[in-house]
Amino acid sequence: KPNHIFIIPEKRDLHVINNEFRLRPISKPWGWPDVITVFLKSITENWEGKLIAVIVSGLDGDGAEALCGIKEVCGTTIAQKPETAQKPDMPNTAIDSGCIDFILSPEDIAKKIIKLARKEITD
Repeated sequence: KPNHIFIIPEKRDLHVINNEFRLRPISKPWGWPDVITVFLKSITENWEGKLIAVIVSGLDGDGAEALCGIKEVCGTTIAQKPETAQKPDMPNTAIDSGCIDFILSPEDIAKKIIKLARKEITD
């Protein structure tokens, strides 16, 4: 739905199946969760719309493993500038993947998403 934010509940994975969000029991119940990686991989395999993946402050490197897949389907990838992140592990790992288009402050991330969305509307 446009203009909505969806949050993945604790101990769940989010998949895209038939263009719908579907919650499943978490696939990695021990260690650092990889729910962002699971979701991004699912969306690259099952979504035909425009993709913008944003990796922000967080521990470990969840999400980074799926960023090259986003690029392969012509999506856009954004990482938060590590120096602006309270926990820079996730942005640093994303940047290290070599599959990030933009490294931006939180304020500039919002502006970039708006610019990308407006471009999509006019294209």
